[in-house]
Amino acid sequence: MTKFFNRWLRKIHRWLAVPTAILIPIAVVIKFSGNPAGQIIFKRFEMVQSLLMLALAITGAYLYLIPYIVKGQRNKRKRVKEAAN
Repeated sequence: MTKFFNRWLRKIHRWLAVPTAILIPIAVVIKFSGNPAGQIIFKRFEMVQSLLMLALAITGAYLYLIPYIVKGQRNKRKRVKEAAN
């Protein structure tokens, strides 16, 4: 885990959140409008929205786990250092 990777992943996560937040209300309005042509568009929105949500879930889970991973690595280094002394 490098700081560079974490920084870029955080930026990617933020930029994925913007179109997702825009597409969700649009998809809800299209779905409940009752327009048959809108239903075809909704299917495409739904596919894009699902991919964005999956990417957000993966990046969000990683960002959530970063502090715990770093803490585990820090404790491991501490134990190795104490064992060497």
